[in-house]
Amino acid sequence: MSVPMLKIGAVLSTMAMVTNWMSQTLPSLVGLNATSPDGNHQRIISALYPGPDEGWQVYSSASDPDGKCVCTVVAPAQNLCKRDPHSRQLRLLTEQVQNVSQSMEVMDLRTSRDLQYVRDTEPLLRGVDGHINTYTTNPRRLTKKGLQELKGQMSQLRPLLSVIDQYRFDLQTLAVLRGEVLNLSIILTAIQEEVGAYDYEELQQRVLLLETRLHACMNKLGCGRLTGVSNPITVRASGSRFGSWMTDAMIPSSDSRVWSMDGYYKGRRVLEYRTMGDFTRGQNFVQHLLPHPWAGTGHVVYNGSLYYNKHQSNILVQYNFRSRNVVLQRSLSGAGYNNTFPYSWGGSSDIDLMADETGFWAVYASIPNAGNILVSRLDPRSLDILQSWDTGFPKRSAGETFMICGTLYVTNSHLAGAKVHFAYHTNSSSYEYTDIPFHNQYSHISMMDYNPRERALYTWNNGHQVIYNVTLFHVIQSDG
Repeated sequence: MSVPMLKIGAVLSTMAMVTNWMSQTLPSLVGLNATSPDGNHQRIISALYPGPDEGWQVYSSASDPDGKCVCTVVAPAQNLCKRDPHSRQLRLLTEQVQNVSQSMEVMDLRTSRDLQYVRDTEPLLRGVDGHINTYTTNPRRLTKKGLQELKGQMSQLRPLLSVIDQYRFDLQTLAVLRGEVLNLSIILTAIQEEVGAYDYEELQQRVLLLETRLHACMNKLGCGRLTGVSNPITVRASGSRFGSWMTDAMIPSSDSRVWSMDGYYKGRRVLEYRTMGDFTRGQNFVQHLLPHPWAGTGHVVYNGSLYYNKHQSNILVQYNFRSRNVVLQRSLSGAGYNNTFPYSWGGSSDIDLMADETGFWAVYASIPNAGNILVSRLDPRSLDILQSWDTGFPKRSAGETFMICGTLYVTNSHLAGAKVHFAYHTNSSSYEYTDIPFHNQYSHISMMDYNPRERALYTWNNGHQVIYNVTLFHVIQSDG
């Protein structure tokens, strides 16, 4: 009786001690027991940059041979803590902590169950012990009937042997868990020492503040030339193979809503999510039912309104989300529609609307210009054409297009192996061929649009909503 109870006590005591250590020490070491003030860290990470590994890369300034100051910025901003070399270690350690915790929870449940069994059998065990003492003191009192009763009681106690065997096994498991916890403690202590005197959460907040200021600085710098596209950041997997999603492209704007439009043919349902975090989790959304169905995926949200191409027409529609009414309809004169001049993937993608730092745009083609891409700057209030450019690039040969700082960038394919292959500069009415590769992770892009507020490309890739950060090159020369 005393031996199994001692083992039970040892297991429970050790488990309680280790569990208490894990609950109190590990969160503080890993940094899980602190929250960012005002939720800024989570807001900025989830709403602006939901993925790791990309960021500000180069800042430099120098004097040219004439003594003028030349400043170079390679953008965009990205959360440095995501790229911290310790973050991967901490994530792995957190997973190990979870595994250890789960193992201990299983042991705790099993031990509680077995302990209850031991308590239930304790009266029977005491009775057997009393009978044995009696028969040992006075063997003559042991009768045949008493012997049968004793055998019956012993058979009832036989399952206790398996419980004791399980305790022996749990003690061995606990020894292994102790070793793992010790290793975790050593590694975490080493990471703490490497981080230095600063609290890790405080360091994260300082870096976040710095990156926010750098991002504001980048916005003040204005436009730049595209020199790189980051690795893809998958925000969510939802919807069908084709579709579009977006945030408001107007600068400046504090609107954090996200809109999703599934499909390219005769769709009318627009889902509006309160924040990027809500969109990622698929919660807190309202539905708008458009009075006219859309065609293609070249929609854009600008200043609280959705602009889209009306199904089987070259009519542009402005739908205001606040009033839930169509505000304006205007034909885009001469523009092909209904798969006359789509992108290479088809899908009624004849007319593509977009906005960048310099204006509101329509990308399309017409029969008079032989199906080459036309770029027109529109007035978003009237949808009148302000100015147009013939790029000379066949629209059917383009995978997708997007505008950055008044330059139209064209991809050579919507499939794997795509790259940004052509650029047309509206400010100089000139073009150039480029070679800017990007990873088409899900092999079928049906929408790619640039958001100037966030300096990022939004794509719909085979039922996945994906973001690419872009690298823009700025050269600013002073006059003196």
